[in-house]
Amino acid sequence: MNSTRPARRGFYFAATRGFLIFAVAVACLAPQGLSQQRKAQPAKRRSKAQAQKKAPAIAPDVRAALDRISADSLRGHLSFIASDLLEGRNTPSRGLDIAAEYIAAQFRRAGLEPAGDAKGESYFQTSEWVVGPVNNNFVELSVDDGKQKIRARPEQLAALGVKVEQKTETAGSSEKQVVKLRNVVGLLRGSDPVLKDSYVIVSAHYDHIGVRPAGEGDRINNGANDDGSGTVSVIELASALASLKQRPKRSIVFCAWFGEEKGLQGSRYYGRHPIFPLEKTVAMVNLEHMGRTDDSEGQKLDSATLTGFDFTDLGPIFKAAGEKTGVNVYKHEKNSDAFFGRSDNQALADQGVPAHTLCVAFIFPDYHNVGDHWEKVDYANLAKVNRMVALSLVTIADSAEAPKWNEANPKTERYVKAWKQLHGK
Repeated sequence: MNSTRPARRGFYFAATRGFLIFAVAVACLAPQGLSQQRKAQPAKRRSKAQAQKKAPAIAPDVRAALDRISADSLRGHLSFIASDLLEGRNTPSRGLDIAAEYIAAQFRRAGLEPAGDAKGESYFQTSEWVVGPVNNNFVELSVDDGKQKIRARPEQLAALGVKVEQKTETAGSSEKQVVKLRNVVGLLRGSDPVLKDSYVIVSAHYDHIGVRPAGEGDRINNGANDDGSGTVSVIELASALASLKQRPKRSIVFCAWFGEEKGLQGSRYYGRHPIFPLEKTVAMVNLEHMGRTDDSEGQKLDSATLTGFDFTDLGPIFKAAGEKTGVNVYKHEKNSDAFFGRSDNQALADQGVPAHTLCVAFIFPDYHNVGDHWEKVDYANLAKVNRMVALSLVTIADSAEAPKWNEANPKTERYVKAWKQLHGK
């Protein structure tokens, strides 16, 4: 036992000396390493600061409003609007009337001011269409002395309790019957003493093409994407933006149009009977085909496009809002201009108001077919795109500068002329 002590003492000495050498080496090298680390840290901080500087900021109150936009809420609304109960929301039909009541109820729930016929009491802008006689299995409905006309089937009107006459030499001698069609309009009044009397419209058409007259199996054209998705987007945007503690400076008008599928009838009626002065209406964004991402050209996730993208200076506003919310807003080189006249933006553009339609997919499977069901909508993407739209609306409504037509684009000549006439220039 005693014979091992000297060896152990030698071992401890060697180990201690080795440790001291190691410690001295580390001490010598550490300052250099720390110096390099200190030099690297500011670079990291600078890159983080640069990233924060580049990252677009959204005001907390606005961010809270955007976060209220919910995929589940959109799904809930659309599962009713595009249900079989509403039978495709033809113009006119019982299903269309039910949809109008539902939209008005949601505007009421959001706290929007009623902006319809009865001042401060109704959300409905009502138009009365005179019922003509049956002619070649169709009935003509007309308003404002025939300035606007719609064709309907006799059985379509019979379902509403409207009796129609066959066209004869004596037809028209009895009392004229009318069919009432309604736009649904709510107002989020602005906060600025001056700018609150100017208006930004966000809209969608709530009608579709109804039920196929014959055939086996499913005959209901539910119109979930066209344009139930736009309709429920208007509802959801109303609910979100009404929650803002600080209202936008300009007033925002939320509209749901009847009769788009019959020739932009609801929006054209509004254009001829504006609730708010058109010369005070600075912009309109109409929402179409918002829910389906299976575009005929391929998947369209986290993206949206505007018709007539460079017809006005609104495009960059939506693009900037998209950058802040993770949505690529782009010009479709083929369809952007070609589709400008195919939705309700055209009705107000004709009056001189800078107006576009925003969509996710131009054409999609089941377009104008019975397969356009609410289950096929991508609700997460729909919610994301709506957040971009909401931010764009706030930006437009808060800007002191009103949007303008792009006079350098020859395709806008007629709209520039209408704008100048509207503003007495």
